[in-house]
Amino acid sequence: MTMDHFSEYKAIQNEINAALETYFTADCPQKELLDAMRYSLLAGGKRIRPLLLVKFCEISGGDRAAALPAACGIEMLHTYSLIHDDLPCMDNDDLRRGKPTCHKMFGETNAVLAGDALQSAAYCAVLSAPAVPERTAAMAKTLAFAAAEQGMCGGQYLDTSKEGLPVTEAELYEIHRLKTGALLRAACVMGVQCAGGTPEQVSAAEEYAMNLGLAFQIRDDVLDTISTEDELGKTIGSDAAEKKTTFVSLLGVEECGRLVHLHTEKAKAAAAGHFADTEFLCWLADLLADRRK
Repeated sequence: MTMDHFSEYKAIQNEINAALETYFTADCPQKELLDAMRYSLLAGGKRIRPLLLVKFCEISGGDRAAALPAACGIEMLHTYSLIHDDLPCMDNDDLRRGKPTCHKMFGETNAVLAGDALQSAAYCAVLSAPAVPERTAAMAKTLAFAAAEQGMCGGQYLDTSKEGLPVTEAELYEIHRLKTGALLRAACVMGVQCAGGTPEQVSAAEEYAMNLGLAFQIRDDVLDTISTEDELGKTIGSDAAEKKTTFVSLLGVEECGRLVHLHTEKAKAAAAGHFADTEFLCWLADLLADRRK
């Protein structure tokens, strides 16, 4: 069964990658800007957010093909956040997905503009989804809220404003509930919305995503401590260099391992009973909890 799930994961990932390849291909005077956008968008990655959107659409009774434009949109917005997160004024990272970061390849100005353009293009993609107009509008609103001051940007603000300052466990949870969790929640909820799912399914999707996001971030902090740059494909130790508190620096590796397991099990329990089939969601939660990169 595990191999079947992995095959499905790769199949959806390949569909998403093929769909992303169709964007930003036109010849225009802004070629270097498009190159910067495509460089970061097509640099690989797990495609977790678009994959979650597609799967939640399917298990809520929707069609995978109808979800692909919105899936591409959320990956564009995620990529914009990574480009800006890597900038010298933010996390100051030189490596992302095993390659030089966007600002290292194209300069800071072009990296900022590439992120801005991807953010705008994300909504064009979502709004082009062949769904009922009310569902399309709901997806766009969900994505906008997740990216704004009460979501991802709010989390980034809290993260940067706490550099060098003591942070409590509750504050750290709030930072990553927004910075990491908001877009994961949007992905799951948008999938349900694309299919016209029920309010109960939306609530279950939110609970699954919240716990998945916390497990993902805590595992990320552990890997940043125990892995090498070659293993992760990104800069390690940047949080320590910027004097940011992480789950590992606050709680230790052993306690973090316990919390990853706890939130993974909570995610799996949240989805149970609300959808046609949650086996893939449970498998994915376990996969991310045990990942090495």
